[in-house]
Amino acid sequence: MAGHGTGALPDLTKYDAVLFDLDGVLTPTAEVHMHAWRATFTALFAEWGIAPEYTDADYFASLDGKKRYDGVATLLRQRDVEVPWGSPDDAPEAPTVCGIGNRKNLLFARILREEGVEPYPGSLRLLDALREAGVPLAVVSSSKNAVEVLTAAKLLDRFTVIVDGVVAEREHLPSKPAPDVFLVAAERLGVTPARSAAIEDAISGVASAAAGAFGLVIGVDRGTGADALLEAGAHLVIDDLGELAP
Repeated sequence: MAGHGTGALPDLTKYDAVLFDLDGVLTPTAEVHMHAWRATFTALFAEWGIAPEYTDADYFASLDGKKRYDGVATLLRQRDVEVPWGSPDDAPEAPTVCGIGNRKNLLFARILREEGVEPYPGSLRLLDALREAGVPLAVVSSSKNAVEVLTAAKLLDRFTVIVDGVVAEREHLPSKPAPDVFLVAAERLGVTPARSAAIEDAISGVASAAAGAFGLVIGVDRGTGADALLEAGAHLVIDDLGELAP
């Protein structure tokens, strides 16, 4: 189908580089994240007596595209709940932002281990076309599990640069929608954002790439909604990356 936005579908082989979000763009792991967050916060809200109950709308509004601990803090603030930040090595049962995030990550890792992950077929076709054309590629993900997911999906060798949640924490880069993670990835690829394309499925990710002044920002609508992605700064919204494969 034609994309939402203006003009014809672009030829990504004409760009100096293409930067991809991971979960929900290359692999359906966004669904695994949603499942893990839902289970974590449903149990936590029941345990702590927090209302209203957690819904998937909370995922899109507060968690999608953000670093794990930032997402926890954002969602809790939406319920007027403040807890100590804690430390990344907090136990998963600790009543801290980090402890809650670690609880979710254990569940995510278990689901990934038990069920595995395959890339979206359309995304794989586009990656094949870009590799054949020699276009440099990067993954820009808020997830600390990016390398594990790429390895499980047999995609790790496709990318010259990976800027993920581990890199962001180590180098003190702010979460999307700040542009820093995309800008760092472009710098490491040796390209200018204005001559590069960025592909995202989250409102915060689209806003991040738009703030970085990327020449083309593509939103992939996996449930967020085309209008919301366009409003966040996408030049074009599609349903599947296979639409961009030659």
